[in-house]
Amino acid sequence: MSAVLVVRPSSLGDIVHALALVADVRRHMPALPIDWVAEEAFVPLVRLDPRIRTVIPVAFRRWKTHLLAPATLAEFADFRRTLRSVQYDAIVDLQEQIKGALIARMARGRRHGFDRQSIREPTATWLHDVHHRIERDQHFIDKARALAAAALGYAVTGAPRWEFATPAAGQIMPAQPYAMVFHATSRTDKLWPEPSWRELLAHFAQAGLTTLLPWGNAAEEARSHRLAVGALHAIVPPRQTIAELAALMNHAGIVVGVDTGLTHLAAAMGVPTVAVFTTTDASLAGVARAGAHARDLGGNGQVPSLDQVISAAGSMLRDTPRC
Repeated sequence: MSAVLVVRPSSLGDIVHALALVADVRRHMPALPIDWVAEEAFVPLVRLDPRIRTVIPVAFRRWKTHLLAPATLAEFADFRRTLRSVQYDAIVDLQEQIKGALIARMARGRRHGFDRQSIREPTATWLHDVHHRIERDQHFIDKARALAAAALGYAVTGAPRWEFATPAAGQIMPAQPYAMVFHATSRTDKLWPEPSWRELLAHFAQAGLTTLLPWGNAAEEARSHRLAVGALHAIVPPRQTIAELAALMNHAGIVVGVDTGLTHLAAAMGVPTVAVFTTTDASLAGVARAGAHARDLGGNGQVPSLDQVISAAGSMLRDTPRC
């Protein structure tokens, strides 16, 4: 084979999960170049994996707000031209939506996707050449690895693995041991109560940890500042890029976060991680699939208590100490 194209433009957590397939491909086909289509906001995330040859940016989220604008049409033409500049032996569509199938259809090569019983949007299968029956009710890490294996003709073996080349941490990194908390998510039903976060910050301070409270938009920044008020050794840093956050996570003693992409990235990087689930199903999207250094709490309507989170965080810090 000459090259494979992976189509998984979004979202952050699902891209992290899908990146586990890269180690499988490298194990079975070490010389096979891997290209990846990602939404422009997530291009820096995919570029953290040094084994990806080319990341092709797409901007559907931005284009749809000015669909017929000349700049949009010009950017789309450039995207299509780039996508079609390579003849791929296999195109692996992991998006499970029409959006991903349309991208795959524009590329040149044999298009592989989930079959109608395995995919979230069955109409997307109309645009694929080869359909694979993959067990639907399993973690997306395993779905992504299974589809890539079926498309490329090898068997999945072993635990999922990732490789990230993170830059050196900047001046924002505390000199003393620190925790990071990811309290924000796009869905309000996935949030953990603010009083519980404040108590957790107090617990970390008593344990001698500084706590970083990153944010990504104005509402998240405001919540970070609310949580930091009166909390010892709590820092609200300036807005960080994905690469900068990855560098900070790489040196953190522990990460505690809700079901959000950055929490999943921490687990994939091997950082001791506690994921706080409320509404979603941890068995299908939890961090524990990354390894023994990561733990899921709650989910499916069960909101973890403060004591459960403190106990899990303490266990993680004891069992997987960080230098």
